[in-house]
Amino acid sequence: MVKTKLHTTLLFALALASLATPAAARGVYLTPAEFVQTTFGKAAIKPEVLWLSTDIQNSIKAILGHNYPTLRLRYWQQQQRTAWVLEEVGKEKPITLGIVVNDGKIEQLKVLIFRESRGGEIRYPFFTKQFKDLMLDQSMHLNGHIDGISGATLSVRASKKLARLALYLHKQVLSPP
Repeated sequence: MVKTKLHTTLLFALALASLATPAAARGVYLTPAEFVQTTFGKAAIKPEVLWLSTDIQNSIKAILGHNYPTLRLRYWQQQQRTAWVLEEVGKEKPITLGIVVNDGKIEQLKVLIFRESRGGEIRYPFFTKQFKDLMLDQSMHLNGHIDGISGATLSVRASKKLARLALYLHKQVLSPP
């Protein structure tokens, strides 16, 4: 009887632990304000605004597969370096990334807020460092390969789209048409 009760308790504990594991990926890892401060230091850099004209919105739709749900985007700029806080839905919920572009290349990509129950592995450096120094090619795709993560396909896809978007927006800000 004691052995059966212990066995049942152990199975129940394992079942609870398995339910809690996916939710562990959710979280705020860095607020947008902290991201900007770590990117540009303590110097007070004011956000700038990029209005999303029809042409820009059409290009965004080509990158994301849908319109971006706002009329303007805030960004931070210091010389040839811009920082963007962008969101894209992974499977069901938005993923917020902070992306720094320097002279047309990705300098860093960070997961700021992750709301999905799965795919949180995209926040780790083994994944995010793959974006360093990538640029857009002529067809508006990343010029390098990003390895996927089993079980995080939609989060990886969202990250790649936002990386492309940040590179495109950087180009619009520094050399508008």
